[in-house]
Amino acid sequence: MRRELKIKDLSIKNRFAVPPMVCFYWTDDNGYVTEKNIEHYKELAQGGFGLIIVEATAITKRSRLADTELGIWDDSQIEGLKKITDAVHEYGAKCFIQLLHAGGNGIDKEPDAPSDMVYRNVNHAKEMSKETIDKTIDDFAKAAVRAKKAGFDGVELHGCHGYLLSNFFNLRNNKRNDEYGDNKALFAIETLKAVKDAVGDDFIVGIRFGAFEPTLEDGIKNAKAIKEYTDFIDVSYGGDCDASAPEGFKCSPAVYGAMKIKEIMPDMPIFAVHNINSKEDVINALETGVDMVDIGKGSLVDPHFAKHILNDEPYGHCLHCSNYCRWNPWEMADPNKKCPGAIKFADIVLK
Repeated sequence: MRRELKIKDLSIKNRFAVPPMVCFYWTDDNGYVTEKNIEHYKELAQGGFGLIIVEATAITKRSRLADTELGIWDDSQIEGLKKITDAVHEYGAKCFIQLLHAGGNGIDKEPDAPSDMVYRNVNHAKEMSKETIDKTIDDFAKAAVRAKKAGFDGVELHGCHGYLLSNFFNLRNNKRNDEYGDNKALFAIETLKAVKDAVGDDFIVGIRFGAFEPTLEDGIKNAKAIKEYTDFIDVSYGGDCDASAPEGFKCSPAVYGAMKIKEIMPDMPIFAVHNINSKEDVINALETGVDMVDIGKGSLVDPHFAKHILNDEPYGHCLHCSNYCRWNPWEMADPNKKCPGAIKFADIVLK
């Protein structure tokens, strides 16, 4: 588990990553980094994680998933983001940032999508014109340049969970009759290429990607299509998807999907996520052949999860009490709520 991972020329000290998780209510409508954001990522870096992927950060104001989300749509936001990368690098961790266009799942009154669609019975998204597609690709590229100026080691495009890139990948959302409908991966390919052209070869450019979009067969087809344009694939779930794993598989369907993609792309750095909450979970996931494990809820309960596992020390466990999770956007309007899992862990350690 201590083995370093190399992505191109970037060395990451171990196989533990913090996946991008939005800290709702920490910023405001301007999307600027706050001291709370800086301290959050600093503590995770102190906690021994080799890689920290900063939360989904909007490439334009109208592409947000929430009105309390970090932004990277303006040069004035670079200064705050630089404080995060400085804090993370101080403790030997590498730092990526996830670039987001929320697509049909966004908060804009008429959000963008590959085709007209109603998302979650709320958002009435409109089919993007070629002109809008081209502008959006340019917005991703400009955001990546800002990320490089802010000191990040790389960027991750958000291409899963029903956001814009995911909408294009998924045949249930993408019903276009043009080249973007014929090739569901084309929008992602063009975006990855534009970002790489903008930031140069010395910067890491990858994608978070749905293994099931909507099926595993579709996900594998999409993965093959983007293979030569990405430096890593961070595998999760698609939007409207059918996810499953064989009976007896020790990990989640998302990890199964990551394993199957790794099998056909042995040289591609592949990350796996979902329900990796214990040392046993970490071992089981890495034994599938994936290169990196994303520790989500475990890192929220115990920001030093990686260091504790690597040093064979007690560590915090997620109790799956979602109604109380301090990162649940529907429950956390009260910033004073505490995480029961973290409280329990603190009680154990103090005793």
